[in-house]
Amino acid sequence: MKFAPLNQTKLNLNHMDMTKCAAALFDFDGVVMDTESQYSIFWNEVGKKYHPEHEEFGKIIKGQTLNQIYGRYFAGMEKEQAEITEGLNRFEEQMSYEYIPGVVDFMRELHAHGVKIAIVTSSNEKKMANVYAVHPELKQLVDRILTAEMFARSKPAPDCFLLGAEVFGTVPENCVVFEDSFHGLEAGNAAGMTVVGLSTTNPKEAIAGKCALVIPDFTAFSYPEMMGLLLH
Repeated sequence: MKFAPLNQTKLNLNHMDMTKCAAALFDFDGVVMDTESQYSIFWNEVGKKYHPEHEEFGKIIKGQTLNQIYGRYFAGMEKEQAEITEGLNRFEEQMSYEYIPGVVDFMRELHAHGVKIAIVTSSNEKKMANVYAVHPELKQLVDRILTAEMFARSKPAPDCFLLGAEVFGTVPENCVVFEDSFHGLEAGNAAGMTVVGLSTTNPKEAIAGKCALVIPDFTAFSYPEMMGLLLH
């Protein structure tokens, strides 16, 4: 199945640097693992308890780091922050970590063609340790895993994706970002990279104008389609 680009203005119109590698930069939750609906349950409960004025608190904080959430909604509330952190740690230990359909085969295909792969996530190392316990093979599927501890500003700032290009010694024009959240899509665009949106968290119509292409998962997406976006 061939995907037609939805938004020509969001295509990477700069030429690739053929002397440097191509890189695929994957967000984690909602892109590599089907976890976003689980987080929505947790954060909506937090919202009901501490911020009842926000009807869907889980949607508001999506894509933000824990430090960002605390800074914006729980500033100076050390006791509440500790309670939420403790609850979140317990929740993440019990979470189900299932791959988004097609992502494992797609990553293997990219590796076979020499594309560098990084997971670029707002999650911290403690959360990712829970993932590795369930999926130890994840580290072999990718070249680097960049977590919240590695960049000062999180999405929607472009820092995390720019770091992804830097660690591979490549340039933004050679990078494709795979994202599902509004903050993540904004960060990828701000980094000057080609952005592919996944409609796993938000409907296709809501994100179509923020990326070059929207896909439901990776089952019908391949290396040639990705390179076609970069070389357009």
